Amino acid sequence: MANTLALRVNGRDVEVHFDDPDMPLLYALRDELGLHGPRFGCGLGQCGACTVHVDGKPARACITPVSALAAGQSVLTLEGLGTPERPHKIQQAFIDEQAVQCGYCINGMIMQSAALLETQPSPSESDIRAALAQNLCRCGTHQRIVRAVARAARA
Repeated sequence: MANTLALRVNGRDVEVHFDDPDMPLLYALRDELGLHGPRFGCGLGQCGACTVHVDGKPARACITPVSALAAGQSVLTLEGLGTPERPHKIQQAFIDEQAVQCGYCINGMIMQSAALLETQPSPSESDIRAALAQNLCRCGTHQRIVRAVARAARA
């Protein structure tokens, strides 16, 4: 028997349908709503590629069951953060610092960084590194990512 959950995703009201209450939010976002910013990485909540904001707080979509969300909760993905024409300041900073190499981790890095800047508008380098410590990048762009977050904080 299918269940339905009404959510607000990227500023618009949507309904998510699911048979399995343990279905990860990531599957609903990607498969049902066609949003591809959140990535499937490890599937264990350890890499951060799937990071989204749920009611303004970062959450790992791969381990957040849809059934754990309440009706009307707000979910923000990379697609809702900014647009190509009007990028969010953190997205623009990543572009300016050329902080993307393969791009796989960037969704999580940007979403985690945006959450950091909401709570700490002027983070120190150690604050930035601590906030991103659980987001994994294998390409080695950490230095540019840290510079991008610092740049966005100054913007």
